[in-house]
Amino acid sequence: MAPPSPDPSPAGQPLSREDFAARLRAKEKYYHIHHPFHVRMNSGELEREAIRGWVTNRFYYQICIPVKDAAILANCQERAVRREWVRRIIDHDGTSETDSGIEAWLQLGEAVGLQREQLEDSRNVLPGVRFAVDAYVNFARRASWQEAACSSLTELFAPRIHQKRLDNWPKHYPWIDERGYRYFRKRLSEARRDVQHGLDITLDYFRTREQQERALNLLQFKLDVLWSMLDAMWMAYIEHRPPYHCVEA
Repeated sequence: MAPPSPDPSPAGQPLSREDFAARLRAKEKYYHIHHPFHVRMNSGELEREAIRGWVTNRFYYQICIPVKDAAILANCQERAVRREWVRRIIDHDGTSETDSGIEAWLQLGEAVGLQREQLEDSRNVLPGVRFAVDAYVNFARRASWQEAACSSLTELFAPRIHQKRLDNWPKHYPWIDERGYRYFRKRLSEARRDVQHGLDITLDYFRTREQQERALNLLQFKLDVLWSMLDAMWMAYIEHRPPYHCVEA
């Protein structure tokens, strides 16, 4: 877990709305864009196996996100919130077989040389990735909808990561079919829209100092999930020490 951020308010006093938002945004330094795996990826230093491994494992995350969002909806009694939040599920699942974020990710998989079946049956998902993602979904099922919504605020930092991929991948990985980048373009606008809604929920609901500290820890939990996923991928695709590599068949 990350160390606590400097405290701009007297002990026990609630942070102002502006200071609270600033402390949430300051968590960006723990975002997985700074993980060595991501740094290598955005610098053109990954082999094809590692790129394909990342696409494979992230697909498991992608298909679990609408499940997480459905859990938030199931726990939420506020119709206005549900009307807004349900758009996230539609973004990922779509309203047809062709317009979904999941379909766009499958196209990314094809663009890097993977078969759809390899992605859809999750056969090559690393245990560490599966464990981290499942923990996140199970948290969303058990938590209050406000807490689960707060944990989704890693989307504060997502537009930057998508833009970096669009800027860097075509020049570093010319072997990837350009049609595979539709997901990143799609999420640029969707993530910006979602950010404000999730941030407003967090700033409105977490009002006492204790609640605000809880919110910061919830966001850190989600950052830990994303970072742990890349730790597993680093071991498998950079260190070439996947799970059970030392066990004789």
